[in-house]
Amino acid sequence: MAHKFEIYKDKAGEYRVRFKYNSETMFSTEGYASKASAINAIESIKKNGPDAPTVEV
Repeated sequence: MAHKFEIYKDKAGEYRVRFKYNSETMFSTEGYASKASAINAIESIKKNGPDAPTVEV
């Protein structure tokens, strides 16, 4: 599989999610106190991401 979400613990002990495509990290999230919150972030990205607009800033 060329793409995947990874949940990991950072140095501060918080859970973070990173999205990888072909072994390259495309983005990572803020830190979450619980693994369940990190999983909820993944589900939110999957649900809301396809409809997100592209904007120039």
